[in-house]
Amino acid sequence: MSQMDIEASFPRLPTHGYVITSPATTEYNCIAWAAQDIDAWWWPDSLQLYFWPPDIPRVETLDAFIKAYESQGYSICHSSDYEAGWEKIALYVDINGKPTHAARQLKTGYWTSKLGRLEDIEHKSLDSLAGTQYGSVSTIMRRRK
Repeated sequence: MSQMDIEASFPRLPTHGYVITSPATTEYNCIAWAAQDIDAWWWPDSLQLYFWPPDIPRVETLDAFIKAYESQGYSICHSSDYEAGWEKIALYVDINGKPTHAARQLKTGYWTSKLGRLEDIEHKSLDSLAGTQYGSVSTIMRRRK
C-alpha cells in the first residue's frame, strides 16, 4: 500500500507523525505483532484456521482478546504512558465494542502497529489510528519486560 493509501485510510497519521517500518506481509497481523509474534496470524476464528492461545474462547469479543493477552502475561492497566520496565499494548474496538486492532508500545514511548496484511508502522499517538477503520482505544494492558 502506498503512503498515500495509508493516509487516506488513517487521516490522522500525517498530523500525528508516523514512519513505515517494514514491508507488507501476510505472515502475521496486528494482534500477533502486539504480542511480538511474527510467525503466526492471530484470530479467534471458529474454523481454527489461525492461531489463538489454547483454552481461550474463539469469539470476537473484547473479553476473549483480553484473555488471549493475559495468557501471554499481560494485565489491564489504566495508562498508556510509557513506564520503564513494562511492555504495553493497546486494544482498539469498533462502535459495537468488537476488537479491531492492537498496537504495541516501543521503548521510545511511541507505538508500533501492523496494518492488517499491509505494512508495520511506528506512530507517535494511539489516536492517530482512531477513526472508521479501527474505532478507538478501549483497553491498555502491560507486562513486565
